[in-house]
Amino acid sequence: MTSPILPSLADDSGALSELIQETVALTRRLFLQLLRRPSTLIAGILQPLIWLILFGALFANAPEGLLPGGMSYGRFLGAGVIVFTAFSGALNAGLPVMFDREFGFLNRLLVAPLRSRSSIVLASVIYITALSLLQSLAIMLTAAALGYGWPGGAGLVLVLVTLLLLVFAVTALSLGLAFALPGHIELIAVIFVANLPLLFASTALAPLSFMPSWLGWLAALNPLTFAIEPIRAAYRGPLDLSLVLLEAPYGDVTGFGCLGILVALTVGLFLLIRPLLNRKLS
Repeated sequence: MTSPILPSLADDSGALSELIQETVALTRRLFLQLLRRPSTLIAGILQPLIWLILFGALFANAPEGLLPGGMSYGRFLGAGVIVFTAFSGALNAGLPVMFDREFGFLNRLLVAPLRSRSSIVLASVIYITALSLLQSLAIMLTAAALGYGWPGGAGLVLVLVTLLLLVFAVTALSLGLAFALPGHIELIAVIFVANLPLLFASTALAPLSFMPSWLGWLAALNPLTFAIEPIRAAYRGPLDLSLVLLEAPYGDVTGFGCLGILVALTVGLFLLIRPLLNRKLS
């Protein structure tokens, strides 16, 4: 008697193989679009690079001991600019999907015999993640060239994990907006409105102790802050995530606490957009 398990395993293996092929093909298409329009990548690197160089030079002569841990302002700023770079890249994740919606390519995909329409979302996540990490790496290398330091082995792993959590969370939000909003004009408007206020209302440019009470509360609740502080700790060394990294108005937050909040945010946003994606891609 033939076991029913073997055909089931074969079907699962075939489905996974087809899903991977579809995801690779759609991801390759996105990278080909990037090669035809490299200005997207260049602009994504140039803007935070200018911030890093100009702000670093502006406060280069700040008194020693002014910042927590006696850090130079350039090293303090570096973590904020790295996170801002990844955040800005991930916030644009919905634009390719939105343009595919408006030009009809998404409709063609939805009527195509795809094994799983999850490949559409997976391709966008992989593409934006790779792009954001590449842009962040360029900022890290520039910061190192300017003398702002480089994290050690464990610190580099922490930087990678933190950036991945942030990019996944913001990508989920952006993809949700791409399907919820009527067009790319509205999505671009949301991106422009959210970008700089979230940067300034975080610890990217200044510690909480420099801020008035109301802004300190906003910065202490800002998701960017929970990504900035672990990366700043990775640069500061020696690395100990059990230490308090954020003395917030509502209480102290350790490195593990920051990462836990990012994990919860990422999972929560993907669960939040899942019904919307299922409805729009069905």
